[in-house]
Amino acid sequence: MNQHTPHNPGPEDYLAHDTYDTAYDEPDPGFEPGFDPGGDLPEPPKPINWNLLSAEDLEAEWLELNKWVHWLRRTYGLPASVIPPFWHHHPELLWELSALHLHWLGAYDPEQNASAPIGWHRDFADARARLREWVAASGTRLDRDRPTRQTSWPGEDPAPPVEDLTIENRESEFADFVMAQVAERRRAEDEFFRRLDDQAGGL
Repeated sequence: MNQHTPHNPGPEDYLAHDTYDTAYDEPDPGFEPGFDPGGDLPEPPKPINWNLLSAEDLEAEWLELNKWVHWLRRTYGLPASVIPPFWHHHPELLWELSALHLHWLGAYDPEQNASAPIGWHRDFADARARLREWVAASGTRLDRDRPTRQTSWPGEDPAPPVEDLTIENRESEFADFVMAQVAERRRAEDEFFRRLDDQAGGL
């Protein structure tokens, strides 16, 4: 989609590694100031609409965001009340963290002005307050998770009961979650193209 190169990983590729702590701190080993090996400056980050990503882009974005969230929580010592282990199960946290990540990429772009990082930190303070609200409302915790409660409007079916689920290994659960998300998106793509073929065949 943007700066990520999709591939076909196995479950181990989804797991966090120690390199996540420094992946956003250390320069590229081949980087030389003033030297652009590609001849062009990298494109600035663009907004990500998670609802419209292809299966391959969805996989790449999940992995990149997960890596950055690990870096963020460790760099700033964030508690689970701000970024819980199972944030990926909650769309409200996904969209908030994704927006914060894109803002960070823009603020630290080499072509950005020098005051951009302090602006990001100011917005980061606001985002932390919102994250606390999302986490408190969702009920997700350090050692367990549950779906965010939904309010049924008049005429709708009652919302299903919400039950806590204990998850012993966050990283392996994240790998399973992402693989399931990618498989579901791929099925939706296949169905979409099947419908297009059927419509074309009926003309």
